Amino acid sequence: MPYLHRSLRPQPHPVPRDARTIHSSGQSFEQLRQGCLQSGSLFEDPDFPATNGSLFYSERPQVPFVWKRPGEIVENPEFILGGATRTDICQGELGDCWLLAAIASLTLNQKALARVVPQDQGFGSGYAGIFHFQFWQHSEWLDVVIDDRLPTFRDRLVFLHSADHNEFWSALLEKAYAKLNGSYEALKGGSTIEAMEDFTGGVAETFQTREAPEDLYEILEKALRRGSLLGCSIDVLNASESEARTPFGLIKGHAYTVTGLDQVTVQGQRIQLIRVRNPWGQVEWNGRWSDSSPEWRSVNLEEQKRLGHTALDDGEFWMAFEDFKTHFDKLEVCNLTPDALEDNSLHRWEVTIHQGSWVRGSTAGGCRNFLDTFWTNPQIKLSLTERDEGQEGCTFLAALMQKDRRKLRRFGANMLTIGYAIYQCPDKDGHLGRDFFKYHASLARSKTFINLREVSGRFQLPPGDYILIPSTFEPHQEANFCLRIFSEKRTVTRDLDENTDIHLPELPKPTPPEEETEEERQFPALYRQIAGEDMEVTAQELECVLNAVLQKKTAFKFKKLSLLSCRNIISLMDTSGNGKLEFEEFRVFWDKLKHWMDLFLQFDVDRSGTMSSYELRSALKAAGFQLDSHLLQLLVLRYADDGLQLDFDDYLNCLVRLENASRVFQCLRMKGEDLMHLNINEFISLTMNI
Repeated sequence: MPYLHRSLRPQPHPVPRDARTIHSSGQSFEQLRQGCLQSGSLFEDPDFPATNGSLFYSERPQVPFVWKRPGEIVENPEFILGGATRTDICQGELGDCWLLAAIASLTLNQKALARVVPQDQGFGSGYAGIFHFQFWQHSEWLDVVIDDRLPTFRDRLVFLHSADHNEFWSALLEKAYAKLNGSYEALKGGSTIEAMEDFTGGVAETFQTREAPEDLYEILEKALRRGSLLGCSIDVLNASESEARTPFGLIKGHAYTVTGLDQVTVQGQRIQLIRVRNPWGQVEWNGRWSDSSPEWRSVNLEEQKRLGHTALDDGEFWMAFEDFKTHFDKLEVCNLTPDALEDNSLHRWEVTIHQGSWVRGSTAGGCRNFLDTFWTNPQIKLSLTERDEGQEGCTFLAALMQKDRRKLRRFGANMLTIGYAIYQCPDKDGHLGRDFFKYHASLARSKTFINLREVSGRFQLPPGDYILIPSTFEPHQEANFCLRIFSEKRTVTRDLDENTDIHLPELPKPTPPEEETEEERQFPALYRQIAGEDMEVTAQELECVLNAVLQKKTAFKFKKLSLLSCRNIISLMDTSGNGKLEFEEFRVFWDKLKHWMDLFLQFDVDRSGTMSSYELRSALKAAGFQLDSHLLQLLVLRYADDGLQLDFDDYLNCLVRLENASRVFQCLRMKGEDLMHLNINEFISLTMNI
């Protein structure tokens, strides 16, 4: 069996690939460094200044912190001293053990470490007080530049530090991650897997130890061999148990790192061991196979040396794997590729990424429990075409991540409870409506809706078309999300709301006289009374005509139409260009208005004179407008009130402006005008100024 203990000696570092520069100056790390060297000054980062605002957003430091550069703290600072290892990770006065556990795990994978911690920097030649680190965020790598001023108290680092006080790579890495998330305080509390993904771009899988497969030990062996990052923790039942110490020396609600696996032979019996590290750098397991336990007396010194067994209180300890499963509740694995750990073969995965948003009032429909709005969520179509080799189904992994919630904490945002459901796709295109979900059950779903940054699951379904619905648990909750689909074979994915086209109905012909209602036969007299002999009305006069007519409709509850709506109507219907509406133009518009009124009444379910913004998609589709989610979200922001309702005037104004912009687009396209490769939804968004 291969030995999975990682040597503490430094390994060669591969050169990391390019990452996107995000510094406000637009300059790269090397450009900023060269500028400082040429000016003879040390870098001071304006994006993350050495102030209390970079430390905390909801409290003030309890002691006076002093920002100091490493050269002001020790005489001979080193970036990395003797290799970046897990012993360099010692927690300070910040509740970010989840981050530290991930960093400790990162040191076990030299290739991944070199990506996050570039080696083109240090305190020797070329030092300019500037460092940089690279993190994965929502499908891309970012290069985060910082200065090396660190918070101290009495010349000691306050937060993360190395066991060797002359080494600073880990403290600077923590600062860069704090900058990425807005402040040090934003790092309080979290899940180890979150940081592991940011260090690798990998995909998470979580095991509950009491429900894990029988071959869990072999699964973890394979994970470590492939360079996966592993963390573990003990659940807490309530807040009072957080960081409570068990009789066996373990800390509840605390993040640990799994750093190795091995086996020893005792009296002819093979014992499975697992090595775990506490990021505090102290406080260890005191049960069987702990540092000073009598079990080690049965292991010869050479074997103990091979296992790196010591009796130091350094936070790292061995324990029997059976005890591990008994005392730890959760095991988190971040795979650098989403290859199933239960499978012995490696696969080349195809990856597609969808960036989207849940917007209150339009696409934030909540889970299936909320049928009236669930259908308004974004809908992703998956086309599984090729079976796995030797299998009947197609394997894919779906990972749904909510974006930037940690960064938005200072504004009161917390992790939302998220998940997804997968349905068989019917034989039609376009956004599926409420009735489909009312009568069809999901074929698969995420294991649970949970308030973690990412929810992922592995599925195997027969070839065919499916619809994946990502959502929050509760409706009306807003967030941006990133959905990653990994598949063994090529999978075609498409957002059902993207690149939808608008098919405008032909302008209706006036109603024949024999089909007119008694009310409509009185239009000429009313029109002449207001317009005069020329039978043309201005926007103000049209406002009087329409309100006079609509007030007589007892089945139709509405507030008066606004002057703005009437101006937009004239802009749509005025064929002569004189800014007025002729009577024949009015008759054509009236027939269109009757259709729009019927649609409004259809979606004004409670006859309140208003329509839910979630129904706007269906109402516009019935009127001939099938919009993408982005344009729909903009329309809701523009026309819905705080209660997510649209009255008839808002609805009418929206329809008139949509049709006007659509006709302009079609006219320009017919003339061969250069529309800068805009589709109709993008063009409408620009021309409507929304």
